[in-house]
Amino acid sequence: MEEAILMGSLFEELEAREAIARVRVDELEEQLAEVTGRLEEAREHLQRLRIARDTVSEVMAEMSADASAAVDAEPEAVGAEDAEDSSAYAGAERQMVGVLAVPHWRPGMETGALPKIYRDIVEVVRDAPGPVRAKQVVPRIGLPAEVGKIEGTRGKLKRLVARGWLAEGDPGLFTVARHETETGSNSS
Repeated sequence: MEEAILMGSLFEELEAREAIARVRVDELEEQLAEVTGRLEEAREHLQRLRIARDTVSEVMAEMSADASAAVDAEPEAVGAEDAEDSSAYAGAERQMVGVLAVPHWRPGMETGALPKIYRDIVEVVRDAPGPVRAKQVVPRIGLPAEVGKIEGTRGKLKRLVARGWLAEGDPGLFTVARHETETGSNSS
């Protein structure tokens, strides 16, 4: 009988310890879920910072290259046949200070008035057999087909549309602006 009582209290003790262990496991699982959530947020933040750093590095490199090109550029940034009318645009690249200057298209302006990366984009769009998307332009201008590069190029395409160099028919499909083909301005 003593043995039965002893066994009963042993089982009760084990059940009590199991209940305590179950509570501890539940607490740790809650903490793990919270820490996992915070870890995911931290990873997303880190990824956004990496993308921002890469984008800023790309922009700074372009600005540096374009600034060097602007200093070395000759006043023949527009077609010689319209030199009298376009003299206001000849030094357009030289006037930039800390930003990429994309002038608004005007009659007589050639792509030479654009910073090099924008000039390259217009040439790719011009050479395409039909409307192009940003992801099609990126490899043709020598960039890797990464999300950040595609988004940056899409922004440049949109800027060229806003300044009258390109047109966007359907969303995301870019072509040369109609006025450029009407004036026969196909040289760079």
